[in-house]
Amino acid sequence: MKINENCSIVGERVILVPYKKHHVLRYHKWMNSEELQELTASEPLTLEQEYQMQESWHQDENKLTFIIMESKNWNDAVTTEEDCMCGDVNLFLNNPDDKSEAEIEIMIAEPSYRGQGFGTEAIYLMMNYGVQKLNLQKITAKIGLKNKSSLALFHKLGFEEVSRSEVFQEATLDLPLTDQLREVLLSKTEGSRIIEYRPKR
Repeated sequence: MKINENCSIVGERVILVPYKKHHVLRYHKWMNSEELQELTASEPLTLEQEYQMQESWHQDENKLTFIIMESKNWNDAVTTEEDCMCGDVNLFLNNPDDKSEAEIEIMIAEPSYRGQGFGTEAIYLMMNYGVQKLNLQKITAKIGLKNKSSLALFHKLGFEEVSRSEVFQEATLDLPLTDQLREVLLSKTEGSRIIEYRPKR
């Protein structure tokens, strides 16, 4: 999706930046992990296919992708952009009849960044962006039944399970974006800002 190709969302501990070609190599290394392939129900791709996928997602108006950066590393002058990458967060507008509904996905790929709240902050920032820029009314999440940490995280955020597929081994969770929840999102993302994306040099 091109709406976010030139913007970053700056939070307290994470910065969301658009998924660019210079992120692909690290992303490809992540997705060679059998653990992440299982947790994300993904098939391994070649590096060339990964570059093609990045470009495809950039052009697709139904897919919104940000790379999650750890802000402390980002603000360190000696680190590269790749050094700061810890995961990604996505919104998919999968319902052609209702663009006010989106599916969210989150991956904290770097093990050292898990369990520290980075995923929670990234989800709040992404949901608030979806409300403010895409006028979303409902967000869903499809999570593998083996991914206990993600299931616990989304339940903690207020998502409720609406269905479960034993065939695909995943649960579908919904979160209606009520006026009350919109106020919560504003509170949780207070102090965040959207700025022009400038690659870290």
